[in-house]
Amino acid sequence: MIIEGLNAEFIINEDLVEESEEEVRRQVEEFLSGERQDFDLNFSFPGGGPGFVLREINRITYGETRTYSEIAEEVDSAPIAIGQYCGKNPLPLIIPCHRVVGKNDLGGYRSGIQVKEKLLALEGADF
Repeated sequence: MIIEGLNAEFIINEDLVEESEEEVRRQVEEFLSGERQDFDLNFSFPGGGPGFVLREINRITYGETRTYSEIAEEVDSAPIAIGQYCGKNPLPLIIPCHRVVGKNDLGGYRSGIQVKEKLLALEGADF
């Protein structure tokens, strides 16, 4: 499913979420409007390395950030691999890859760096 917000499109793999499309849309829209900080959705992580990395990213709380290097250290990987997994995140926003930043800059974001900035500002994160 495609959800629009912040002048961007977020492609969410609905096969990984148990709730209805309407419920997912409602919660994402609440998140993007600042009404929601946490998602109340049951979802599955992809298998293998991507799932392992995305589980670690999912532990980053609202308003917090971690670097690609910090995540890489936690999962015994390389920072570039973390960035690649973020770029392929099947549940953007729900699994908050926008909270993963570079040591000296914001890094990248599939929906564009301006969208990442808006999401971090929405959460009140230091970046």
